Amino acid sequence: MSAPSHPRSHPAATGGVDIRLPWWAVVLPAIAFVTLLLLILNPADGHAAAGDPALAHVLGRAKDLLLP
Repeated sequence: MSAPSHPRSHPAATGGVDIRLPWWAVVLPAIAFVTLLLLILNPADGHAAAGDPALAHVLGRAKDLLLP
């Protein structure tokens, strides 16, 4: 004789995944995307920072020392 089977107390999952994101997980990447898109469309607005000549000199010396 087989043992009596018990019915399941909760129905089986339907297979759907329920993932909830916080609001900033959608908004912040969208803002970053729009900002980068605007920089690509109008590159004249993106200005290079004025570099310190002393820093460029130090970096050039470090490059000369490290690379033969």
